[in-house]
Amino acid sequence: METRFDMFGNELALKFAKRFANAGAVITDSPLPASIQELVSLRASQINGCGWCVDMHTKEAAAHGESAERLNLVAVWRETTVFDAAERAALAFAEEGTRLADAHQGVSDETWAAVRKHYDDDRIAALVALVSLINAANRMAVIVHQKGGSYRPGMFDAALAGQS
Repeated sequence: METRFDMFGNELALKFAKRFANAGAVITDSPLPASIQELVSLRASQINGCGWCVDMHTKEAAAHGESAERLNLVAVWRETTVFDAAERAALAFAEEGTRLADAHQGVSDETWAAVRKHYDDDRIAALVALVSLINAANRMAVIVHQKGGSYRPGMFDAALAGQS
């Protein structure tokens, strides 16, 4: 399938993308560790089948020092030893927050308690916003069939630079 629509080539879509990125900047600038942000974004993107976002978050995480081993194991994080308890809580939260239709309660009490154990209120606020935002980004990219494979670290920011 070919990309249906260029979200960076349309003035209205680009304006929206800029505002969307500004919302993301609040999360980027939050105290939630960048490594957690990328792992959570990658896991939600894998679940949603978003090739563009998997490509982006894998490459951005690697550019910021994340190991290939850990990136390769995000999809099977429960079956690994490479993620600590705080990362595991965030990955569980990402999965449950992404798969809302799969469980009547959304994020389980057990997962919420694990997140509460490892993160303060500001980090939780950022985590809730991040899971919401990455799911929206995944849906936009999947709807237009935006393909992964061509992303380069910093490309998204560069595409939005100078837009109002």
